[in-house]
Amino acid sequence: MNNHREALMTESNTSAKNLLSLMPFGVFLGLFLGTGIVLTLQGVDYAFYQLPASIAIIPAIILAIFLGKDSINEQISQFISGAGHQNIITMCVIYLLAGAFGTVAKATGSVDASVQLGLAVFPDYLLLPGLFLVAAFLSTAMGTSMGTIGAIAPIAAGFVDSAQLDAALVAGCILSGAIFGDNLSIISDTTIASTRSQGAHMKDKFKVNFKFALPAGIIAVVIFALLGDVVTYQGSGDSQLLGLLPYVVILALALSGVNVFLVLTLGIILAAVIGMITHDYQLGSWISDIQKGFASMQDIFILSLFIGGLSELVRHQGGLSALTRGLEKLAAKISPNNNKRAAGLGIASLAFSSNFFTANNTVSIIVSGETAKELADDGQLTPAQSASLLDIFACINQGLLPYGAQALLLGASLGISPLELVVYSFYPMILLVVASIAFYRLTR
Repeated sequence: MNNHREALMTESNTSAKNLLSLMPFGVFLGLFLGTGIVLTLQGVDYAFYQLPASIAIIPAIILAIFLGKDSINEQISQFISGAGHQNIITMCVIYLLAGAFGTVAKATGSVDASVQLGLAVFPDYLLLPGLFLVAAFLSTAMGTSMGTIGAIAPIAAGFVDSAQLDAALVAGCILSGAIFGDNLSIISDTTIASTRSQGAHMKDKFKVNFKFALPAGIIAVVIFALLGDVVTYQGSGDSQLLGLLPYVVILALALSGVNVFLVLTLGIILAAVIGMITHDYQLGSWISDIQKGFASMQDIFILSLFIGGLSELVRHQGGLSALTRGLEKLAAKISPNNNKRAAGLGIASLAFSSNFFTANNTVSIIVSGETAKELADDGQLTPAQSASLLDIFACINQGLLPYGAQALLLGASLGISPLELVVYSFYPMILLVVASIAFYRLTR
């Protein structure tokens, strides 16, 4: 009896110490968000830019290393391994290419041409829901929210500048559409990771997921339609429609399943060629603009590397494992007489919280997959249901994180604080409510 009690106490102490390793994320958020909020209350302009996120995370990294038990050299190796994770590097390269494409497209007139077409296609009172639908369709077809944002953000920047739209509202609209497709697409990394980890078939997961995503998407379209003001904009009749070609090519290639790196690279080249034909664009200017585009993504590039490294340190220190065990116990206490509901609550909480600490929905699904499978088996959830819950709640959190890759890219592209735009990321908020209610009714 005493031995059992001592074992429980030891396990409890170990879990508490492991949970302590999550503290660096709290420090990072406290510094970044806290500084911005305080300066905003003081009336400081661009309050959330005064302390860049890439600087605010440095004390958190130092604290994580201090809390670790491994040697300094081992922890630095862990940090570098996390920063160099394939998903992190992939995001960083997309940042660079998206920044270069946006800068070159703006310099060569492609942005102005896209504004002309966009305002001609969408009624002046349906521009926002139109952008949401385009982002949702493209993200579903491409299977990547980052690639979608990289393609659409320069167009959105043109709308904001020329049509005098609220940049944060436009960004929230695009982020919502991108998350819709990222969660639903059968070729997205999140879908692949969730179905593989749960042993589910793609089509089965899609059917379950679609029942949650469609109602949420319809509600989001209605909200954006109600919030959208009439666009007061007078377009010029002499716009060069040839400038639209880079966007047409990007969208067509993306829908065809071409790799997003190749898509953006071709867009950069094509925009330059068209600029040389229509605007006497010079090779030297092209090289300079590519460099400017790269430089514009410096802060989010560094932050993504640091977040990847910090997440790996926390994982090695047992923080994510302790979080998983704690959520599993909490779910069982909340629904002690309904194993199915408890399992679903545990999976949803696990995916949501893991993504909060990793800022990468694919990584959070991979981290949570094995435990989610055990919960699903215990609660007799089907593989499609558990895969859908994993994907949905990881994507919900990703669409609401001001330090998530999607919000950072949109913020950098439109020149606004990521915190401002996630306030208008309505689709993830709606999906949270819809999915929670639907699953509760399913497990009655």
